[in-house]
Amino acid sequence: MATEFQNPTDAEIRTILSMPVTVAVVGCSDNPARDSLQIAKLLKRHGFKVIPVNPQLDSGALQTALGEKCYPDLASIPETVEMVDVFRRSEFVPQIVEEAIAKGARILWCQLGVIHLNAARRAQTSGLTVVMDRCPAIEYARLF
Repeated sequence: MATEFQNPTDAEIRTILSMPVTVAVVGCSDNPARDSLQIAKLLKRHGFKVIPVNPQLDSGALQTALGEKCYPDLASIPETVEMVDVFRRSEFVPQIVEEAIAKGARILWCQLGVIHLNAARRAQTSGLTVVMDRCPAIEYARLF
């Protein structure tokens, strides 16, 4: 039987959150009431370059909210992405993992309630650090 998934240690999560990189927020909304936009803004305030990813949005509203163009998928982003922050339902995680691997991401962060053990294992065996079922805002408050 496969071993159960383990999130990185608090020290590793602290390191991830204290070293701002380029992060693609997959499932980012242009709705100010949605957590995805609030977390994207929080990451931006902490020095991360945030690139919204949502195939159903044009970049206008997110350009205003985040100062970045919105892309339909990870492959469309013309620059390096170190971290992929997932706000999609768990069933979409395997596809996002494959895109993150192809993009050369180093970190996959799945938000609260976003859990897919097989996709997490696939990401880990491809060299990504995986944080699952956690929220950066909660982790910032807890660790800093």
